[in-house]
Amino acid sequence: MAKLRGIAHVYGADVDTDAIIPARCLNVSEPGLLAEHCMEDLDPDFRKRVAEGDIVVATTNFGCGSSREHAPIALKACGVSCVVAHSFARIFFRNAIDIGLPLLECPEAVDSCGAGDILEIDLAGGRISNLTKGSSYTAKPYPDFMMEIVRAGGLIAHTRHRLEGRKS
Repeated sequence: MAKLRGIAHVYGADVDTDAIIPARCLNVSEPGLLAEHCMEDLDPDFRKRVAEGDIVVATTNFGCGSSREHAPIALKACGVSCVVAHSFARIFFRNAIDIGLPLLECPEAVDSCGAGDILEIDLAGGRISNLTKGSSYTAKPYPDFMMEIVRAGGLIAHTRHRLEGRKS
């Protein structure tokens, strides 16, 4: 997997799934429609600023709240390539991996990052480089099986690929 590179969008603690995608928008499941409302209550200008490849950075407990899978889908559909945080709500972490949205826990990288910094991430090595500040940090890399799921674009694509391989 190539390195991820994007502008940091920085948030604080306890960004819950309602802040990522408001409950009033849960009557749709189309990623593009979810993306239109991503972060709108927390950060009304997020959709105007975010670009393909950008990275969300937050402190503790990112993705807490309900277990809805709409939240990571909305982030990914906006073009977010990765989320880096001190910590994640466990169900959000699993939902994100299941759809192929990589997450890294690295408090040092988060604490040194400012909004607008350019980050580069090597998922395989768990390396996070803040190109704006000239600093690098190491997060715990993914186990091989999780890296395979992320590389495939999510659990469904990974499973489909494995099943097709068995048919050959």
